[in-house]
Amino acid sequence: MRACARVGRAREDVLLLAVTKVFPAQVILDAYELGLRDFGENYVQEFEGKAPQVAGLEGARFHLIGHLQSNKSARAGELFQVIQTVDSVKLARRLEGMGRRVEVYVEVKLSPEDSKHGVMPEELPELVGAIRGMGNLELKGLMTMPPWSDDPESARPYFKRLRELAGEFGLAGLSMGMSHDLETAIDEGSTVVRVGTALFGSRKKT
Repeated sequence: MRACARVGRAREDVLLLAVTKVFPAQVILDAYELGLRDFGENYVQEFEGKAPQVAGLEGARFHLIGHLQSNKSARAGELFQVIQTVDSVKLARRLEGMGRRVEVYVEVKLSPEDSKHGVMPEELPELVGAIRGMGNLELKGLMTMPPWSDDPESARPYFKRLRELAGEFGLAGLSMGMSHDLETAIDEGSTVVRVGTALFGSRKKT
């Protein structure tokens, strides 16, 4: 990947997460045939409909990258190998109670926008500490969504801040960056870029 080479990082240090929300299961099947193994979905109910068609893909991993309501945590814990949007101790406890090993990221709210979810930075010590005390949840890192902008550089302060926060807690995983700003994210240390449009084109509104 050009972005990795530009900043002197190895390609294998950054996971390309193919965002397949809104697209049909066939898109996942086609992408799998081309070598992709990690797929991101936004909605539990939407992926529930696709899951039977992709259940046989050996080595495929499905990440929930959309906001998770606690009343859907049980089903999410069954469907996804990775949940990137844990934002409360209550939600973490519900996932822990599933009794199934799940990798998780803590979503951090760094944007002032009301539409963005996540835990506030000052609440991270409590949530990180709680998750680390749970036997079924493996804390991989932090995730964030900066305010939307056509200028990829506008996201840099948010990516930098997430990297600093992850460092404070000794966390290596940084899920940040999408199609339009992934180069900036990789420059700031992202280990997971969530890419949909650049891979599959614009999504049709449903």
